[in-house]
Amino acid sequence: MSDVTRAERIERLRSVPLFSGLSEAGLNRVLATASEYEVRAGHVLIQPDQPGAGLFIIEEGKVVVERRAGPVELGEGEFFGELALLFEGAVHSLRVHAATPVRFLALARDDFTELIESEPQVALSMLRVLARRLWHATRS
Repeated sequence: MSDVTRAERIERLRSVPLFSGLSEAGLNRVLATASEYEVRAGHVLIQPDQPGAGLFIIEEGKVVVERRAGPVELGEGEFFGELALLFEGAVHSLRVHAATPVRFLALARDDFTELIESEPQVALSMLRVLARRLWHATRS
């Protein structure tokens, strides 16, 4: 995985639809509260029936979401694990593994709650993505 400067990370976050409307301060808040991780290809990030604790935002690489209707690949700028943010006690329903080496940010539920309280457009952006995913899921 490549070394990435803070300015490059801010620009990558700005390209994520979830965060595209954030101010510079909001983007810096995301970087300050999120944890960065790297995993190798094949690493399982989410297992079904395991407790959810936060949101994963892909900075580099690809993951595969294993759905009953068939696998879905997510890449740079996309996110997963969002249901854990929406209600406490949520458990994951799908398995997600790294298809390639992946660098991602993880944002905990409490940090995300604080973020949407100060930057409410993030919640609206998330709703748009979730609505699109739901629409596609009901069509397959």
